[in-house]
Amino acid sequence: MSALNVVENARTVVDQWAQSLGDVLAAMTDQRPEVEWHPGDGPAADEAAEMLWWEQPFHGAPDLCVWIAAPTALWEHAGSVTLLAAGLETVAQAEARNTWFEILGQSLGVMARSLGAVFGHEVTCDAGVERPALREIGGWAVVTMRFPDASPPPMHLAFGGRLLSALASPPRPESEPAMAEPPERALPVEAGEPLPRSRTMDLLLDVDLPVSISFGKTQIPLKDVLKLTTGSIVELNRGVNDQVEVLVNQCLIARGEVVVVEGNYGVRILELSSRQDRLRSLR
Repeated sequence: MSALNVVENARTVVDQWAQSLGDVLAAMTDQRPEVEWHPGDGPAADEAAEMLWWEQPFHGAPDLCVWIAAPTALWEHAGSVTLLAAGLETVAQAEARNTWFEILGQSLGVMARSLGAVFGHEVTCDAGVERPALREIGGWAVVTMRFPDASPPPMHLAFGGRLLSALASPPRPESEPAMAEPPERALPVEAGEPLPRSRTMDLLLDVDLPVSISFGKTQIPLKDVLKLTTGSIVELNRGVNDQVEVLVNQCLIARGEVVVVEGNYGVRILELSSRQDRLRSLR
């Protein structure tokens, strides 16, 4: 039996990470893949040799790592659809590879926060490297990503034995020592050498995103909806003096107050939303 079957905290962490993969790709492209996973074995030796590996250690969780092994068809497709959505007409393999690492980086940030919720203190991603998994593997998960136009082979997620043991018996928050400030996240490296600069972020800066303002929400029965006519008033769940929400691509980004600018409505930003608020708005 795979260890992931018996460690509930590990299952929760993988669930949230798998959800974040879909969220990241949906935000960067017009495609939301279906991401599913199940406990399983690692790739066969011949398959492992052909896969793109990533080792991710975590700050705030010493000597605790995960490894992700993605087949070429999967990371090339994910990287390519992202770059094509950003306006690139042709995609080189190296660019797709670097973009895949960027996608992984964002999703693994969510995994770090999930680990922090289990351990009771902040956990962040340390600098990762492109390196196959070590022998001290505690459990494997097989992860499938089905795109609207492709169903590439699955990738494999490996939990280090120490990490799985820590998830099985997480420390109490009050017993944790004070944690030092996390270092800045480094760019992906391969065997200690920097990767070529990816054009992904430069391309994404020109992508148009829909911005909307939410004045409030409510729920009413269908029978009342059918009664709506010109002049009907629908009461919202927000007071006239409450802040409105600024949504970018349906994700909560900030809150502010309504103003009038040269005859047009506008919103003066009063506060930026927290990471927790942004994650909740994606669900």
